[in-house]
Amino acid sequence: MAEPAIGAAATPDGSQEVICEECGHYAKVDLETGEKICHTCEAAPLAIDLAEFLSREFPPREWVVPGLLQEKDIGMVHSFRGVGKTYFALGVAFAVASASSFLRYEAPQRPRGVLVVDGEMPREELQRRLLELVASSENEVQAPFKILATDMLSDPFPSLATKEGQERIEANLVGVDLIVLDNISTLCAHGNENEADNWEPLQAWLLSLRRQGYTVLLVHHDGKGGSQRGTSKREDVLSQVTQLRRPADYDPTRGAKFEVHLTKARGVSGKAAEPFEAELKTDENGCSQWIWRPLEDAKRRQVLALYQDGVTNQRDIAKETGFGLGTVNRKIKELRAEGTIS
Repeated sequence: MAEPAIGAAATPDGSQEVICEECGHYAKVDLETGEKICHTCEAAPLAIDLAEFLSREFPPREWVVPGLLQEKDIGMVHSFRGVGKTYFALGVAFAVASASSFLRYEAPQRPRGVLVVDGEMPREELQRRLLELVASSENEVQAPFKILATDMLSDPFPSLATKEGQERIEANLVGVDLIVLDNISTLCAHGNENEADNWEPLQAWLLSLRRQGYTVLLVHHDGKGGSQRGTSKREDVLSQVTQLRRPADYDPTRGAKFEVHLTKARGVSGKAAEPFEAELKTDENGCSQWIWRPLEDAKRRQVLALYQDGVTNQRDIAKETGFGLGTVNRKIKELRAEGTIS
């Protein structure tokens, strides 16, 4: 007979805690029937031996966006408002559904279905951006590309931190591989953003999606300190975190332009992890096109432009660009070595 736990008393459900004879953990005994219930004994073992784990053959994960997202990744792109994170997220989504390249990222092996969930933008603006995206591309969508714009709904969309909100999304996942959630603040309102506990319901759902084979890209705002807003616990389960930053020579009259920095890179290394600059340009026919250049090239261009405008003092250049003196000095030496400046 199992011995009662020291100090044990009858619980409200009519049972008493005892020490299980088989496993030595706490169990419960129904005081009326005498039946013992030990959840430890009932639970199936989850751990496997190291040798067995190492012998398992797992299929390799394909790149959904080469250099950015692999299958079953949970990634995030974040920036201050107005920098261009929705442009970035839509560009990634279109590249995945059309199996085409986007900025520095090469075309994936095959097209995949995409669901874009927008919780912030007016439907007219979202439509304008997608029309612009489609018109500027030589490629066509070859897989499902679904849009769930909450601005088109008559009732408020439930938070994705709730079961109701999660089920609404899951009802739209037929044929989908990549889920884009734009953005966390509007779609996942659940308590205080700074509280780690308020992130846990959404995190559990995201991990469930990953186990089912989905890839997720979260879109989020930066906080006042320059990192993603709210609890840093969000980044624990993320494979890649991409931050968009405004360059020092940003001119709001010229449209979207930002630096792309991979601040957490799981499975990405070397040149694929180096920062770069992206800019959306419009030609004389009104067609938009993204161009990109390595960030070092962008810095060189900025230093050269100031130097040619007569700003030759390195401290003044550093102040104008926001670069460190070491960077400015190095760029000037490079320009002199190649004979661009004297």
